[in-house]
Amino acid sequence: MTGGPARSGPSPWDAALRLLGTRARSRAEMRERLVARGFTPDEVDQTIQRLDEWKLLDDAEFASEWVRSRHAHSGRGRLALQRELRTKGIAEETASEALAQIDPDAEREVAVRLAEKKLNVSGEQLRDHEVRAKAYRRLAGALGRRGFPPDVVGSVVKEVLERARAE
Repeated sequence: MTGGPARSGPSPWDAALRLLGTRARSRAEMRERLVARGFTPDEVDQTIQRLDEWKLLDDAEFASEWVRSRHAHSGRGRLALQRELRTKGIAEETASEALAQIDPDAEREVAVRLAEKKLNVSGEQLRDHEVRAKAYRRLAGALGRRGFPPDVVGSVVKEVLERARAE
C-alpha cells in the first residue's frame, strides 16, 4: 500500500500552470489558490519552488503589469491599485515601486475623463447651488471609490464642474 489516498485530478504543478495560463499571479495568490485546491503544504512549497526555478513567479513584474493594466483599462487611481496589490500579497516596497510608474499627469487625465463621463447635469443646471453641490459630492465619491488621491479628486471635480458650467 502506498502512503496516502490516491488523488484524482491535476498535480499541483499542472494546477499552477493552469492558473498562470489564465493570468499572471503573485506568489501569495498562487500559494492561496493551491492550498484552496487541497494540496498539502509540502506540495505547495515544492510547486512554488519549481515555479521560481522556471522564473514563472515574479512579484515585481506582476505588480508592475497589474498597475499598468488596471490604471489604463479600468480607470483605477493610485490608492485603489495600492489596495489591490496589498490583497494580492504584494509587499509594500514592491507595490510602491510599481505605483511609481504612474505619471501624475496621466492619472489626473484619467480622473478628468471619468468625471466628465459621470457628470449628468447640464451647465445651465449647474448654476443652481444645490445641483452643483450634489454633482460635486457625486463626482468626488465616484473618483474616491476609484482610488484617486484626495487632492486630485478635489481639483478635478472643481475643474470639470467649472468647465461644464461655462458651456
